[in-house]
Amino acid sequence: MTVEHDLYVSEDLPADHRSGFVAVVGKPNVGKSTLMNALLDQKVAIVSPKPQTTRNRLLGILTRPDAQVVFIDTPGVHKPRNKLGEFMVQAAQGALPDADLACFLVDVSQPPATPDRILAEWIQEASVPALLVLNKMDLAAPDALLEHAEAYRALGPFQDDIAISALNGHGLDDLLQRMIARLPQGPRYFPADQVTDQYERFIAGELIREQVLKHLQQEVPHAIAVVVEQFKEREEGSIYIEANIFVEKGSQKGIVIGRGGSMLKRIGQAARIEIERMIGTQVYLDLWVKVLPNWRKNEEHLRRLGYQVQGKRR
Repeated sequence: MTVEHDLYVSEDLPADHRSGFVAVVGKPNVGKSTLMNALLDQKVAIVSPKPQTTRNRLLGILTRPDAQVVFIDTPGVHKPRNKLGEFMVQAAQGALPDADLACFLVDVSQPPATPDRILAEWIQEASVPALLVLNKMDLAAPDALLEHAEAYRALGPFQDDIAISALNGHGLDDLLQRMIARLPQGPRYFPADQVTDQYERFIAGELIREQVLKHLQQEVPHAIAVVVEQFKEREEGSIYIEANIFVEKGSQKGIVIGRGGSMLKRIGQAARIEIERMIGTQVYLDLWVKVLPNWRKNEEHLRRLGYQVQGKRR
């Protein structure tokens, strides 16, 4: 993983100002993106009930007078079945060695599974300080909560653990304070008003993919990739966006488009609302559906679509 940045020079920071990178890791559907959005109080990562929603490394930047916390949202760790899955797992593992702190997020309503054990081993191998964050505490019965929490604690030597609910906000203030307390003293890496390292163009593509995930069922959403081809301002101030939705099969193309274009229209309308909320101006969204056979298994196609394993930060 690489996080390219120039040190942001800022005056009047307190002498004990803390800053650093926090890798948010966990298996699919434990709430990593939901947690980061909640801590930032702003949506920068898409969320979906479907597993493996996050595919790319994404930074979320929280700046306070006393600290700057740079969250690294990572793909969920799973057993990969194609090249895309391999890239996703490598991206998650690559976030750990150079992070200042690992936030190991687990679903405490369920007992540990193989991906949890793998992640715990990766954290130990990377020698990175780690907080065990027991998410979805509101979904666990009291007895199960205690039993599962003990099982997760036994996975490794964690500096601390805390039970939270990322969805309803329980425990998030306490979690943030514990994170900041474990970051090194240092300057800001990014301007105070920057909340992510990604451009609006990338986030617009993710918001389109989010609506595909929400509107379609079964395997089709996982065969979807979105590439924004044009993102430009018009004379009257609106934004024109042209995006390609790639699928792997002709039958999937028909499902995405729907009868008479009905499904594509629904996806486009919902995505446009989210994009307009993000950029604060009117958007004209032009969507096209194209077939790129077996793109998840083809490394050349994956690189064309922007899925690449990053190098190291330092």
